[in-house]
Amino acid sequence: MRHKAIPSIVGFLLLGVALLTGFGVDTGEKGSARARAAEDELPPNDRLINAHARRAVEEGRQIFRFDTFGSEAFFGGALQLHKAIAGAQNGGVGGGVSPRTALAVGLKVDSDALPDLLKRQIKAGQVNLDDPATTLALLKLNAVVGLTGVFDDTGKITSLGAQCALCHSTVDNSFAPGIGKRLDGWANRDLNIGLIVSLAPDLSPFTRLLGVNEATVKAVLTSWGPGRFDAILDKDGKGFRPDGGQAGTLIPPAFGLAGVNLHTWTGFGSVPYWNAYVAATEMHGSGTFFDARLNNAAQYPVSARTGSGNTRGTPDLITSKLPALHFYQIAIPAPKPPAGSFDEMEAARGKEVFDGRGKCATCHVPPLFTEPGHNLHAPSEIGIDSFQADRSPTHMYRTAPLAGLWTHQKGGFFHDGRFATLSDVVEHYDSFFRLGLMQQEKIDLIEYLKSL
Repeated sequence: MRHKAIPSIVGFLLLGVALLTGFGVDTGEKGSARARAAEDELPPNDRLINAHARRAVEEGRQIFRFDTFGSEAFFGGALQLHKAIAGAQNGGVGGGVSPRTALAVGLKVDSDALPDLLKRQIKAGQVNLDDPATTLALLKLNAVVGLTGVFDDTGKITSLGAQCALCHSTVDNSFAPGIGKRLDGWANRDLNIGLIVSLAPDLSPFTRLLGVNEATVKAVLTSWGPGRFDAILDKDGKGFRPDGGQAGTLIPPAFGLAGVNLHTWTGFGSVPYWNAYVAATEMHGSGTFFDARLNNAAQYPVSARTGSGNTRGTPDLITSKLPALHFYQIAIPAPKPPAGSFDEMEAARGKEVFDGRGKCATCHVPPLFTEPGHNLHAPSEIGIDSFQADRSPTHMYRTAPLAGLWTHQKGGFFHDGRFATLSDVVEHYDSFFRLGLMQQEKIDLIEYLKSL
């Protein structure tokens, strides 16, 4: 009963120390000892919660980084993509994909997965980065972020699976460009996923699904470009915008999502919804996904015909992973901008513009920088066309969270990158809402956005 005698504020602080220690924050040797003692003082249910949190974060990290959900059946079995990576000289087809090519199309390498000897050899120029065999060696080491190779006893690659980290992680480039320590949750705006998939030896899963020839499939896939993906193509069959432009959307970050209701560009659903949607219907893993809205044949003719809104793969390799995966994702904070990456004085003035004359905080409510609750708006409310919104059951656009904005400026802004710079975004809203901002106010506002 000793815990009842601890004043509430002291108990709260001790719990905070215990949580920090549990999530791997180094408070020093003495701090760790105090944290362990504080943990022992907690009631049994509180200790259970802390243990669950630590376990869920670790399990979720492993799932996010390494779980394929059985997607090998699609990427390897159906598309035969592993053969294109291997090349004819390594039992596949074509010229293969070298590490230099892989890095050029946005794939990343986890330097922590590389043996020290290999690192030294790479630094010394003793590794052939133009040889697809080197790519296979990296896959064997589980060093290619977001991809897992399956190899037989002879060392030949037989299949390929994908993970969440493929699109929603990058690296810090601390070893070399494209090679470094993982940055989970960061949008990989270098990744040309459409081009990579277009290299698959067998594109018949797409031609049959969409009722078009292979040339059309390749034209659609390669139209997206780096940092974009179209997760609705296999539901509505719309390969291009009405004006002929590409129909993909920018890969969004997967950090800073705690407290955010709808997190995709058009508000399809929450974080666990989208995890199930992508795992079952985009990665083509084996598991369960249900959304009766996708049975609407007028809006989703492909999905209504194929029944993807009621996917029931067996064995279910997805559903049991969703809780820990969700927990890990909402535990990833938005990263703070590097020192010197923005003007602090201008940013301070920009905050006043953001909260005041700019009216930004009306929708981008601090500290979530999106709206608590149903964070959606009609296209007419923000002055843009409805093409992508109308591909969603909501027919609306989400108020994008802004924290960590500095990490994903490559590729432009809004769902499709239509605004190349933050200045373009500010000019759009200044004009649309008739704010009448002065030039210095716009400059200050941009610096504040970079500071979030």
